[in-house]
Amino acid sequence: MAKNSDRKGVDVRDGGAGLSPSLPADARQVGPRLAMEDRKRAKDRRRVIVHRTGGGRRSWMLLWLLIGPGILVMLGENDGPSMISYAQTGATYGVGFFLPFIVLTFGMAFIVQEMTVRLGAATKRGHAELIYTRFGRFWGFFAMADLVFGNLLTLVTEFIAVRAGLGFFGVPPALAVLGGFLVVVAVVLTRRYWTWERITMAFAVFNLVFVPVAFMAHPVSSQVVHAFLTWRPLPGGVNAQFILLVMADIGATVTPWMLFFQQSAVVDKGLTTADIRHGRIDTALGAVIAAIAAIATVLAVTPLFTHHVAASSFQGAEFAQALVPFVGKVGATLFAIGIFEAGLVAAITISASSAYAFGEVMGSPHSLNNSLREGWPFYAVLVAAAGIAAILVLIPHAPLVFIVLIVNVIATLAMPPAILFLLLLVNDREIMGEYANTRLANFLGIGVTVLLVLAGLIYGITTVFPHILPP
Repeated sequence: MAKNSDRKGVDVRDGGAGLSPSLPADARQVGPRLAMEDRKRAKDRRRVIVHRTGGGRRSWMLLWLLIGPGILVMLGENDGPSMISYAQTGATYGVGFFLPFIVLTFGMAFIVQEMTVRLGAATKRGHAELIYTRFGRFWGFFAMADLVFGNLLTLVTEFIAVRAGLGFFGVPPALAVLGGFLVVVAVVLTRRYWTWERITMAFAVFNLVFVPVAFMAHPVSSQVVHAFLTWRPLPGGVNAQFILLVMADIGATVTPWMLFFQQSAVVDKGLTTADIRHGRIDTALGAVIAAIAAIATVLAVTPLFTHHVAASSFQGAEFAQALVPFVGKVGATLFAIGIFEAGLVAAITISASSAYAFGEVMGSPHSLNNSLREGWPFYAVLVAAAGIAAILVLIPHAPLVFIVLIVNVIATLAMPPAILFLLLLVNDREIMGEYANTRLANFLGIGVTVLLVLAGLIYGITTVFPHILPP
C-alpha cells in the first residue's frame, strides 16, 4: 500500500518532491497528468503551504484553511434526531444528570474521531477502503453495506427534522422535504470539496441558535453548576425511560458514520501528517461547539419539565410550539430553525459519507472535487441516498419521535464493532508508522468501547427483562 502519497500517486507532503511555495501560480503545465480532483486539491495545498511558511496572522489563516472535517462531523452529528433526543431529555429530566453526561459523550466522540484524523492523514485512504484493503473483500463490502443501510435510516430521521422544523412555519411536509433535498443536491453540484465544506459549515453555524433560546428559558445558574459538580438530580431514578435516553444521547454523539465521513473528508481535503495537530484542534473545536449547542437544547426545554408539560410524544415542531409561553415567539422560532438546520446539515454530510464508502470499496472515483462526468457514481449514490430517505419520510402517520430515538439507539449498538476495526487499523504500524496509537490512546479507545458495550448490554437486558426496572 502506498504511504503518505496522494491516491493517484502524486506526493502531496509538505517538502521533498511535493508542493512548495515556489510553485508557479499557473500549475496547468502539469494538469494533463493529473485528474481533476488532484488539480483542485493541489491548489488548496499550495495555499496551506504558503501560510505555513509565514507567521503571526498567517497562522490564523492556516487554521482557517485546515479546519472543516472535525467541525462538520461534530455538528453533523448534532443532527435532527440528536437535537430532538436532547429536547426529550430536557423535557423529561430538566437540569441534572444529563448535562455532564453530554459533555462525557462528546469527550468520547473526540477520542474516537482523533484517531480517524491520524488514520486519514497517514494513509491517504478512506475508512471503508482501508477495511477492504487490510481485512479483505468480505469485510470491506460488509462495512460499506452496513454503513449505507444505517445511513439510510439516519437520513430518514434528518428529513423528519427538516419537515418538523419547517412545519412550525406552516410549510407543507412535501414542500419542506423537497426543499431540503434540493439543498443537498445544490451544495453537491459545486463540484469542489472546499466550496462544499464552507457552505456546509455556514449552515452548521446555525446549530448555535439553541444558545439564545436557552438564555430565554432563564435556567437557574446555581442548578446548572450543581448538576455539573454532582451529576444530580435525577428525578424518578433509573428506570426504562432513563436507559432509553442514555442510549439515545450516546447515539446522538458517537456513531459509525462519523468514522467514515471524517476520515474520507480528511483525505478529500488533502490533509497530510503535517496537519494532524490542526486536525486535532478542528475536532476539539467541533466537539466543544456541538456540546454547547446540545446542552443549550436541554436547558431550552427545561421549562416544559418545570411546568410538568408531558412531552413524551412531541415531534420537533411541537417542541417549538410548546415553548412559546416560556421563551416567546422569537425563542420558539429559533428553536424550530435549529431543528431544521440540524437535519439539513446532517443530510448533507451523511449522504456524502455513504457516497465516499461506496466509491472506496467499489474502486470508483470518490471525491467532491470530481467533475460530474468523472465522478458520476459517487454523485449518483449521494443523491440517491438523500432522495430515497426524503421519499420514505413522507409515509403518513409514522411515529416520528420513536423512530428518532430508536435510530440513535441502533447507532449506539453498532458502534463497538466499528471502533474495533478502527483500533486495529490505527495500531497497524505497517500503514501508520510513527502515527500509530500510543498506550494512552489505546487505553482511552478501549475505555470508550467498554462503556458502549456496557450501555448496550444494560439496554438489552432491560429490554428482554423489562420487569427489572420501573417503567
